[in-house]
Amino acid sequence: MKKDRPKRKKRWGWLIPVGILGLLIVFALGMLIVDTPNRREIAEMEIGQIDFSSLNDGTYTGSYIGTKGHMRDVTLTVTIENGVITDISIPDEALDEEGNPAELGEGVTAIGYLTRAAAAQSLGIDAVSGATLTSKTLLKALENALEQAQ
Repeated sequence: MKKDRPKRKKRWGWLIPVGILGLLIVFALGMLIVDTPNRREIAEMEIGQIDFSSLNDGTYTGSYIGTKGHMRDVTLTVTIENGVITDISIPDEALDEEGNPAELGEGVTAIGYLTRAAAAQSLGIDAVSGATLTSKTLLKALENALEQAQ
């Protein structure tokens, strides 16, 4: 007479989560490698000084367009009246799920960050923590717009 052996359960259930985790890691590393030249370009970029006391009235457009990648490209418009920045707009600003401007970090939007620079009358403001590279590209676009207003 044969003994009934207990059926062995296949233990493949762990393979799916591990496989998904592996794919996510490969994807993240791939994105990091692809973005590295762009990150380096922005990190080495210098932000110039602008004399905020000599701005001419008008509407000016400034852009930052990367040469090694375009993940952080930005174009903005600055309006100056009576020598003072009265409006900054970013036509293609990122929006959150509710249609509001997306935060860079610390509760600050791109427009809010640029408004800080206008209020300080300086491009030498601190970057938003966690969005250092994006902060630099925003300041570079603002610098390019304000250079036209000189």
